[in-house]
Amino acid sequence: MKFSEQWLRGWVSPQVDRDELVARLSMAGLEVDSVTPAAGVFSGVVVGEVLSTEQHPDADKLRVCQVSNGTETFQVVCGAPNVRPGLKIPFAMIGAELPGDFKIKKAKLRGVESNGMLCSQAELQVGEGNDGLMELPADAPVGQDIRVYLELEDASIEVDLTPNRGDCLSLAAWPVKWARCTTPRSAVLSSPQCLRCTTKYARSKCWRQTPARVTWVV
Repeated sequence: MKFSEQWLRGWVSPQVDRDELVARLSMAGLEVDSVTPAAGVFSGVVVGEVLSTEQHPDADKLRVCQVSNGTETFQVVCGAPNVRPGLKIPFAMIGAELPGDFKIKKAKLRGVESNGMLCSQAELQVGEGNDGLMELPADAPVGQDIRVYLELEDASIEVDLTPNRGDCLSLAAWPVKWARCTTPRSAVLSSPQCLRCTTKYARSKCWRQTPARVTWVV
């Protein structure tokens, strides 16, 4: 079974880091097969907006773009087929570091200065798309760190369930398992669909029907 670490922390958030959490789950008999980050390691990438494009004077497949980071405008040479005015994209500015220890520097492409890089999903390791730029929603806030905007400080945790752990086949049961592994006396659950009562046998009903926040003893 796979689940998102941040989704689980939205229900119950113990004061332990990811490595300690995985260790405690394993010690509780829930074997963790893998922990996969939601994205590669990178920094210096923000939400950018393409303001205008024009044909590169010396290359048919390149466009010279004016890109805004919310406070300044930069000239960036781009060869992606889907680049166009009004598009919001991940913009790696000068000094950014991308996966693979790739550092963004000022460069010249066919004689035209380029100050940064417009990124695809594959270049940030947030997906497999590599046939064009990663297109962001029209309401994406220009200038915001892309890791914050896309909530990339997350990981997919895969657990190998044995036949005797049918109690873990439901995602709704995982907050309880996590709470018991990390906070042996009490836990707090918080969710848009959370609990109203504290009785043992009414929890599952309350998870589905009542908005609230509750503390219970485990």
